[in-house]
Amino acid sequence: MKLRVYIYKNCDTCRKAKKYLINKGIECDFIPIREQPPSVKELRIMLNNYNSDVRKLFNTSGGDYRALNLKDKLPVMDDSEALKLLSDNGNLVKRPFAIRGNSGSVGFSESVWNDLFL
Repeated sequence: MKLRVYIYKNCDTCRKAKKYLINKGIECDFIPIREQPPSVKELRIMLNNYNSDVRKLFNTSGGDYRALNLKDKLPVMDDSEALKLLSDNGNLVKRPFAIRGNSGSVGFSESVWNDLFL
């Protein structure tokens, strides 16, 4: 199964991740996260990888997160509602969001990505 990497073109971390993947020769599809956010199914897989801590999937430093007051709303939101919100608004998703099969990672850490994708 091919690696799917959701990125935002103006994100420095996404650019680092993309460069890493290209330099390592890892075949993947780069998907614009704002225009095509991860599906609820992909988000649920990622949620399982993060021990059901839905907050880990959110871009907590983003403007949309603040505008929606998610700091206060997220703790009382159920997972289904949170995943639907993420799948509807790519700005809310922590990036890069990389997934292949049942494994994946949000954010970029070379050591984590070495373990998962090499």
